Amino acid sequence: MTRPLTNDSERRISDIRRFNRFYTQEIGVLQEGLLDSAFSLAEVRVLYELAHWRDDVDPEATPLAPTASRLAGRLGLDEGYLSRLLGGFEKQRLIVRRASRDDGRENVLALTPRGRKAFAPLEASSRKQVAAMLAPLSVSERSRLAAAMTTIEKVLGTGPWKQKPAAYTLRSLRPGDIGWVTYRHGVLYAEEYGYDERFEALVAQIAARFVQSFDVERERCWIAERDGEILGCVFLVSKTRTVAKLRLLLVEPGARGLGLGARLVDECIVFARRAGYRKIVLWTQSELLAARRIYEQRGFRRVAEEAHKSFGRDLVAETWALRL
Repeated sequence: MTRPLTNDSERRISDIRRFNRFYTQEIGVLQEGLLDSAFSLAEVRVLYELAHWRDDVDPEATPLAPTASRLAGRLGLDEGYLSRLLGGFEKQRLIVRRASRDDGRENVLALTPRGRKAFAPLEASSRKQVAAMLAPLSVSERSRLAAAMTTIEKVLGTGPWKQKPAAYTLRSLRPGDIGWVTYRHGVLYAEEYGYDERFEALVAQIAARFVQSFDVERERCWIAERDGEILGCVFLVSKTRTVAKLRLLLVEPGARGLGLGARLVDECIVFARRAGYRKIVLWTQSELLAARRIYEQRGFRRVAEEAHKSFGRDLVAETWALRL
């Protein structure tokens, strides 16, 4: 599903284009020959894929032999353009085509011994180039760089197959989480709804109060996590002896569509019943449509609304309640 661009989309586009210009220059993509060779970027990529075909396939799938159509799909190349590249490689005796054992109408591609000999110095030059890039960096800087690149790959879904996201887990609060909750609320609500820093300050107050007066028997915080990355959160706090309050429900944009928001609200409801509460209430804004749908689907009903000016916006606050 394509998500609408947020208010700061132009700045994000400029950031990404600037990074693209920087990185293409850093790795020498704009040079006539890549890695000080006679080969172009596209030609090196084709040779690399043929040399590492089985290394890069989904480990849980049966490897498919490299054909021109599969190679074009993996690299995102026009099949006509790829055909011309492959024809040039054949003339240089770098690759060979053989009839597929599974389908005689298809030809399987493979590097010849001459092709592997031609690719070997490219592989070595690439490793040397990356090593030179890492050399002046500290251990922590190298770790941050690798993590950032992994994040880009995961977010954009690059690679020969788009990995299915691992199931998320829910856990309780840990040191550092309160900072994340405050920061991500501030950033996301600014980007998506235009709230100013006063909203972030309110979140900080709510989160700090939770820690300072935490009642282990009657209050909970759930943090959703996947592969060490936090995806969302929700808090359930005591308002009175019989009434609980749901607070700070948040789901990261990249985790939306997984049913995570509904799961977090369900956890609050189950815990509230077990803790002996008779009602859950919450305070939200009329424009938070996705959250309001979750509340309504779980039986919450809107019991009050009030226009107000907060966080630099004209808003309509709503109070919702669920009898347990």
